[in-house]
Amino acid sequence: MEVAVVFLPLIGALVAGLFGRQIGDKGAVFVTCGLMLLSMVLAIIVFFDVAIGGNPRTTELFTWIDSGTLEASWALRVDSLTAVMLIVVTVVSALVHVYSVGYMHHDTSVPRFMAYLSLFTFSMLMLVTADNFVQMFFGWEGVGLCSYLLIGFWYDRPTANAAAIKAFVVNRVGDFGFALGIMAVFFVFGSVEFDTVFAATPGQVDTVIEFLGMRVNALEVICILLFIGAMGKSAQVPLHTWLPDAMEGPTPVSALIHAATMVTAGVFMVCRLSPMFEFAPTALTIVTVVGGVTAIFAATVAICQNDIKRVIAYSTCSQLGYMFFAAGVSAYGAAMFHLFTHAFFKALLFLCAGSVIHAMSDEQDMRRMGGIWRMIPLTYGLMWIGNLALAGIGIPGVFGFAGFYSKDIILESAWAAHSGVGQFAFWMGIAAALLTAFYSWRLLLLTFHGAPRADEKVMAHVHESPKVMTVPLMVLAAGALFAGILGYPYFVGSQMEAFWGGSIFVLPENNVIEAAHHVPTWVVLAPLVVGLIGIAFAYLLYMARPDLPGRIVAHARGLYLFLYNKWYFDELYDRIFVRPAQMLGYGLWKGGDGAIIDGFGPDGVASASRGLARRFSRLQTGYVYHYAFAMMVGVVILVSWYVWAQGG
Repeated sequence: MEVAVVFLPLIGALVAGLFGRQIGDKGAVFVTCGLMLLSMVLAIIVFFDVAIGGNPRTTELFTWIDSGTLEASWALRVDSLTAVMLIVVTVVSALVHVYSVGYMHHDTSVPRFMAYLSLFTFSMLMLVTADNFVQMFFGWEGVGLCSYLLIGFWYDRPTANAAAIKAFVVNRVGDFGFALGIMAVFFVFGSVEFDTVFAATPGQVDTVIEFLGMRVNALEVICILLFIGAMGKSAQVPLHTWLPDAMEGPTPVSALIHAATMVTAGVFMVCRLSPMFEFAPTALTIVTVVGGVTAIFAATVAICQNDIKRVIAYSTCSQLGYMFFAAGVSAYGAAMFHLFTHAFFKALLFLCAGSVIHAMSDEQDMRRMGGIWRMIPLTYGLMWIGNLALAGIGIPGVFGFAGFYSKDIILESAWAAHSGVGQFAFWMGIAAALLTAFYSWRLLLLTFHGAPRADEKVMAHVHESPKVMTVPLMVLAAGALFAGILGYPYFVGSQMEAFWGGSIFVLPENNVIEAAHHVPTWVVLAPLVVGLIGIAFAYLLYMARPDLPGRIVAHARGLYLFLYNKWYFDELYDRIFVRPAQMLGYGLWKGGDGAIIDGFGPDGVASASRGLARRFSRLQTGYVYHYAFAMMVGVVILVSWYVWAQGG
């Protein structure tokens, strides 16, 4: 059954991609959506069988690589960790497919778009079902390729092309580290199979290797290199700059990338490799620090953005930081829990934003919105649910939205770690929770409330989205409402050990989730309190006193520009990497390729030939006596040569 879950989206992609012209838009939509929905249903069945029923299994399809000592089979590993990802990927992807039917209705390349979506889903499913490092790398690179195709889907837009190239190049930086890590795994363990490597890891704790001219702990280096790959794919500082630009793609793409597929790959990879990371404390410290820094960095940037999709994009970046520092303090179950709940409310927010953009005639700037909540009440209500889940609002012991349960257990785990990096991550997470609530309600109030700021022509056409777009929103809203309370006992509660089985490994001394259930009351209440403060502050600035934001910006313009320009990371990278690379490339092009290779090669030979031809062409004057003279000279030369030859 898991074979069908993985390969049905691939069949849909091939049919829509290769035969799109023959079957048309409706045929492509029917095939891709139908197969994706079927894959979703089968994934739910697999989830209950494997995760709830406790029947993990590995299905080997064929031997993929057999070269010397390198052996890698193509197999589908389905345990609880994989089963959770199958639910996340297939459910969100199926809903995005259906939503796209309405959102992309007027596009001229619907079959191509639907094929890309299904291929993206297949690549992610291959990644999460991988049974070895090489197979995981195949899915890893497939996801990167599909993100390039989808971000640059509207290839007639220069900004979309630039964003697609940026995402591809930045991810190559991380993927280089990931590839080195896989090579190091094979070098140290002699295998790329997960089970073989995991079983041998405790015996390699003290192994030392040569790396960059230094003798270093092999396991630490391997885990750090693998995490560099996760930093690129999951947009962690400093490899995060591609994520906001990915908004150049259609909104359904943003929802799929940010909620269920590409950006969650890094979190999944770290959790999958927990049997290795648990024996690499330095690597875990780096994961924690990077996650904490990313959580606060992205939240500070989000409060100053005006594009509705960019605000949600930076929110994704921030929430991924939560997931990583949870994994960094060994709370892998909490990281996967937040990944699970985040998929629902973040996909909901993105698709609600798409509904707003659809209603506002493709307008994305929140400064040109406002006053539309009565015109699109369903989207407005669903956006409320998504925001409440993102802000983590709930009443302890009674009911909370999805993010309330998953974000709180992460913060409680960071506190319960009782380490320096754990405390750092906790306070970064608390600060990020305050900012998250603020920018969420800033988005809501600027978009839906206040006086209309769009022109009359746009306001006259504001309308609720069709059912093909709103029904997926309602399904995602149900997840944002109930995924937390339903999943809590299994992911991080009383059923945790039975649920995860052997798919996640935690050393006994690192079991912070158990300790997280016994933290002080103020630690439990702190995220809710700061969340409510953030909401109140947003209401004050954008409803009660809308004049205050402008005055604050005027008094702190330097800080505002620093945050608005994303801490100037793009400008820094442009100066350090892009411009020198351009200058080097230009110099090699003009001075090396043009002047030396072409100058002495094809261009030089051609120039010499033209020169000789030009000189010989001067002999062709058209005068008979010139030709007669040339003939006489030729005769003299021939006779002289003959006489000389005979004399010799």
